[in-house]
Amino acid sequence: MVNTKEKGFEALGLVWFKKMLILIFVFALTSCKSQSVKEKGIEVGAKQLAEFLPLLKNKRVAVLANHSSLIGNTHLVDTLISHQVNIVKVFAPEHGFRGDRPDGAYIDNSKDVATGLPIVSLYGKNKTLPAELLEDIDILIFDIQDVGVRFFTYISAMHYAMESCAKSGKKFIVLDRPNPNGMFVDGPILDSALQSYVGMHPIPVVHGLTVGELAKMINGENWLKDGQCDLTVVPVKNYDHNMSYAMPVKPSPNLPNDKAITLYPSLGLFEGTDISVGRGTHEAFLQIGHPSFFDMPHKFKPVSIEGMSKYPPHENKECFGHDLAEVEFGPQFTLSYVIDCYQLFEDKENYFKDYFNTLIGTTETMKQIQKGWSEKEIKSTWQVDLDNYKLMRKKYLLYPDFE
Repeated sequence: MVNTKEKGFEALGLVWFKKMLILIFVFALTSCKSQSVKEKGIEVGAKQLAEFLPLLKNKRVAVLANHSSLIGNTHLVDTLISHQVNIVKVFAPEHGFRGDRPDGAYIDNSKDVATGLPIVSLYGKNKTLPAELLEDIDILIFDIQDVGVRFFTYISAMHYAMESCAKSGKKFIVLDRPNPNGMFVDGPILDSALQSYVGMHPIPVVHGLTVGELAKMINGENWLKDGQCDLTVVPVKNYDHNMSYAMPVKPSPNLPNDKAITLYPSLGLFEGTDISVGRGTHEAFLQIGHPSFFDMPHKFKPVSIEGMSKYPPHENKECFGHDLAEVEFGPQFTLSYVIDCYQLFEDKENYFKDYFNTLIGTTETMKQIQKGWSEKEIKSTWQVDLDNYKLMRKKYLLYPDFE
């Protein structure tokens, strides 16, 4: 006799197998688009030196940057120094200037060994950027690779930088970069009652904007406390929202490759549950599991990894679940993984954490999953707000859209 739990696992495996087959076609299309990206030769905003170097002449400059702020293989800071730009200081977001600090780690101010520049942490004593820190500069440049998801904190650092520039009358320049999840829009619009550092704007989970377009929206919709900032966006060349984009470096310690970045919008919600997404392994956001799912086909053991995840969920416990590294998964935002795991999780009262509501940006989705709603039924409740957002979004697009 097969018990109910075993039947549940078999059913889950069948559902995911069907999803894999359906997504193969989507993935094939995405692969074709990746080829077109290489042929057209995307050039990030930072590479358009002729567009912004004249703005920096005889100015005191600060840079909000990290390890992803590259022009080819050369860091933006090194490039600016080679052009005799007067860089006064560097601001660094979550994960630090070198991108080697674990998620959520408190980061102190420091000094860059290579250049001697002071590095001011925006993920330590300050998450905001006090206006007095801009008193000795004229221009603040933002150049960081984002992944197009509302709860990825680099855009929160950008918001506070814009707010400080608006208050102090400093110029803010965004050197734009492609959005690897920029070919669609999905998820509920953030409820303002749930605003936090992982959700600052009334936008969906997957917002479909580059950081430059989002900066224009923040300014244009008057989401800054002290009015609009003096904003200049240097666009990407040869890019549109139909394109996929392969990352030259991983944007944060626990997003190891392009597949993880594609899965991140959907799997990121698990951080508000008792399910592990593989933090504490080198395949974070490429697998999911839990110690109680002992009949599942894949297993992994989270351990403390310096620079990646110091205290991962279920540390030193064997987790069982699914390896998604080889699953064909095209651009999408799905609740199916969260719903399926909830249905199988025996201790349902402890499946969700309050943080789930913070991440998804509404209190309704958790309740709907608990009541047994399907993904289709849940998504239908987002549609009116999403349609309104898409209309607003069009005002701020810098690149041809996917619609």
